[in-house]
Amino acid sequence: MTSTPQVQTVRGPVAASDLGTVLMHEHVFVLSEEFRQSLPGTWDERERVGDAVTRLKALAATGVTTIVDPTVIGLGRDVARVAAVNEQVDLNIVAATGIYTLADVPDYFRYHGPGTLLGGPEGMTELFVRELTEGIADTGIRAAFLKCAIEDELTPGVERVMRAVAQAHLRTGAPITVHTSASARTGLVAQDVLRSEGVDLGAVVIGHSGDTVDLDYLHRIVDNGSYAGMDRFGLDVLLPTDQRVATVAALAREGYAERMVLSHDASCHIDWFPPGVREQIAPNWHHTHLHDEVLPALRAAGVTEEQLTTMLVDNPRRYFTPSDG
Repeated sequence: MTSTPQVQTVRGPVAASDLGTVLMHEHVFVLSEEFRQSLPGTWDERERVGDAVTRLKALAATGVTTIVDPTVIGLGRDVARVAAVNEQVDLNIVAATGIYTLADVPDYFRYHGPGTLLGGPEGMTELFVRELTEGIADTGIRAAFLKCAIEDELTPGVERVMRAVAQAHLRTGAPITVHTSASARTGLVAQDVLRSEGVDLGAVVIGHSGDTVDLDYLHRIVDNGSYAGMDRFGLDVLLPTDQRVATVAALAREGYAERMVLSHDASCHIDWFPPGVREQIAPNWHHTHLHDEVLPALRAAGVTEEQLTTMLVDNPRRYFTPSDG
């Protein structure tokens, strides 16, 4: 008899079958950490943690039980801070390992590793494996999945991170989420690179696939075996909600609900915008928009309760259960 698969969360392991309703791409904090440290007047730790607690309690009140947080190196990840939030909110938060870059590798890895001045083994892979198997920094909190990114082009740095992520996946079985540009169709590029390393594309979410209405592109993503991340609901400046809803409904009618996951890519706090600007340009970009507005719209567009459960419950469980197809 096989044991029930466990998913590592900020609060410890949770049975995959107990993840419940899952938002597959949400952030607690996205920070430019060196600037945060250099501009202490822009940050109040107590206020920001308290605000995050308030926001995530509101999310939990909708019935969401788990968020998957792909905040990694390059996005100001601090799992100890997230743990301080999580102590006050009854919500599973799944942490990630990986590196977010759209161009170059961090300088820390510039001169050592494959193809560099000093050569040697890939230190990024070793880091990712350690964070998956032992813990992040000295927190004891283990990551449960891998994250990498590609925007408009496959730069040498982006490719190196992606291959390191692929190797960590092969060594640990941890699934992968990739930030991609749907308009540039780079989800297909990511799939090519990961496939070339031997990754099972069924263990991959192609993030931000929902930023397009190009059904041909989306068919190719899911036909290659990956999950399409329909995960930026509320970011209307990139694509209005009604078009996002229509795209998900169209794919569901075609039988693709088993290869879509839903989310917002929202943050409790992100310092990429001046104060107040995020709320002005994207007022719906917050963690409860899906349950407040999007799910009723999907139902009205013909998406069934069974399909919603597939996208919000079954697919996340399957993603974190490698032996489950």
